[in-house]
Amino acid sequence: MYKRVIILTTIFCLTGFTNATAQRGKKQINPQSKQFKYSTTIEKERPELDQETKRLIAAYRKNKTQANYQALRTKVAANYDAVVARKKAKLEELKREAKHASKVTEMEGIVNEMLKDRENRINQTMSRFTDERLLPGARETKDGYLPILGAAQNVSIAYTPVTNNDYAEFAKATGRKTTAKNDLPVTNISYEDAVAYAKWLTKKDGSAVYRLPTEKEWELAAGHMPKDADMNCGEGKGLTPVTAYKNTLSASGAVDMWGNVWEWTSTDKNGQKAVKGGAWNSKRTDCRTENRTATRNGSKKYETVGFRLVREK
Repeated sequence: MYKRVIILTTIFCLTGFTNATAQRGKKQINPQSKQFKYSTTIEKERPELDQETKRLIAAYRKNKTQANYQALRTKVAANYDAVVARKKAKLEELKREAKHASKVTEMEGIVNEMLKDRENRINQTMSRFTDERLLPGARETKDGYLPILGAAQNVSIAYTPVTNNDYAEFAKATGRKTTAKNDLPVTNISYEDAVAYAKWLTKKDGSAVYRLPTEKEWELAAGHMPKDADMNCGEGKGLTPVTAYKNTLSASGAVDMWGNVWEWTSTDKNGQKAVKGGAWNSKRTDCRTENRTATRNGSKKYETVGFRLVREK
């Protein structure tokens, strides 16, 4: 019984709650974020997994039958549809009461995206809930990397983006321009530079392969962006250290996945590379995990684009 409680507590945390939220049930709000503070479309708290969902997860983990899997998936789908229904209700409210048409347009975009992405989002949730690595401590890094639940069993993601401190050693070893030495995410790094860094680190490590994540892997690691996420976006004040918002955890337990800098992925889209997570000067809605419209030229460098690695071991 004790083990079951521990596992369900872990599942609860992996759905996007900070430990503080799980323990106290209080809102995690960034009072400095004007865009969040005054937005009528941003929810200020996250729903807890209901007891029936927890029971079905436990039942599947105990007995992995197709019937138990389907029962869990049906419940996950119902939970998702309930969220969509709330968004639709909010949209109708905004149509009646919003003072600015932009708020209606913003919510319409979110609702349409959720409807279009329904099957994918349900499948991602199921892949996390049924991953064998969903165990106590899965969201706590011991060596700077965390398992990407739902991805291949040997794939993990870096706790933070690559920093200027991390990149400086590589730059010195390969004759590249030396970057500043600090804990800000490294920027002005092309996709090709990021790939070169990963290959250099692979050779240096000798026992693991490092590479850029695919867009799908990045999304699995991030999970849905919490509506009350405390992060660096929309304020126009520039970069912050990668652990400045460490209380906002992704589904994997990684930090700084939303805001601060866009992150390169290896996914090609019409000759460009998909970037994820938004930056310090992005709109909050553009930072959402499900935003799949942002791309950059892989041979160019950008002041608002950095990267983090995944590891195969």
